[in-house]
Amino acid sequence: MKSEPKIVCLGGGIGTVQMLRGLRHYTHSITGIVSMADDGGSGGRLRRLYSIPPPGDLINCLAALSNAEPLLLELLKFRFKGGRWGRDDSLGGHKLGNLILVALTQITGDFNKALTEMQRIFRSHGIILPATNENVSIWAKTVEGRTVRREENIDLGKYPGKREIAEVHLEPEENSSPPEVKQAILDANLVIAGPGDLYTTILPILLARNIQTCLKKTRAKRVFVVNIANKPFETPHYQASEYLTAIRKHLQVFPFQSVLVNSNTKPAIPEKLHYSYVPIDRQNMQAYNCQIITADLVDEEFPLYHDPEKTARKLISLL
Repeated sequence: MKSEPKIVCLGGGIGTVQMLRGLRHYTHSITGIVSMADDGGSGGRLRRLYSIPPPGDLINCLAALSNAEPLLLELLKFRFKGGRWGRDDSLGGHKLGNLILVALTQITGDFNKALTEMQRIFRSHGIILPATNENVSIWAKTVEGRTVRREENIDLGKYPGKREIAEVHLEPEENSSPPEVKQAILDANLVIAGPGDLYTTILPILLARNIQTCLKKTRAKRVFVVNIANKPFETPHYQASEYLTAIRKHLQVFPFQSVLVNSNTKPAIPEKLHYSYVPIDRQNMQAYNCQIITADLVDEEFPLYHDPEKTARKLISLL
């Protein structure tokens, strides 16, 4: 390629981490924009205890882009023994990288400055940015009309009745994004949303007001990556088109020009995980007037995830 493409990844969970791991081999101009709706695990506990944005997904994305020496990278990812959903003031289950970001926030007096310093210290290959200035939360309605609050409860199905989500909402509804987020999307050659948990990772970042606006204005190639497998409680038995339907329902439009879907369903998913491959219903997807791209994208060693190299290669070929 004559020049390095400018790529933006929207999300924050393990799906975004996999994208960053693969795409970093093609460009230094890569920006991970991370949802601030997380309230579970180590990051959620620190969010409540110190009234800061959740650091967990930011640190995971930084680890994917870090050029630090191996021992420093291990420190960044190190997790103390104990349950991730322990007491907020307990050390057990915390990730050291999250704690370092909290410490840097107290040293610098500013979370965004601390995040910038983390990226310098750990020699980030690209840029990691929070999607919103506000410390946002989500709430959802189930198909039975029940209201469920907190990302952790929605994600893990911790509510009574039929555990299937119909819609999700961002609080506060009026929110803003850092100027660097808006500029990254407007300047990008390629903007990627997904893969990731549809209702607790992907839709919360797409519901951010400034991100919606920038997706409409940018000249970038916009691609939505459908999950490899359906997650219990979030997308049970979904076909590929139902991911597109959910996005259009929440945004009133489907803002992506292309949809990338895995076609390799040969690797066996362990039955104990209760996940299943997402079927490709091409005829229903065609109603969204977008380019439908199918390819072998699965990580054969752990077939819930996208293979970073396969997926990055396919995405780069779209430019």
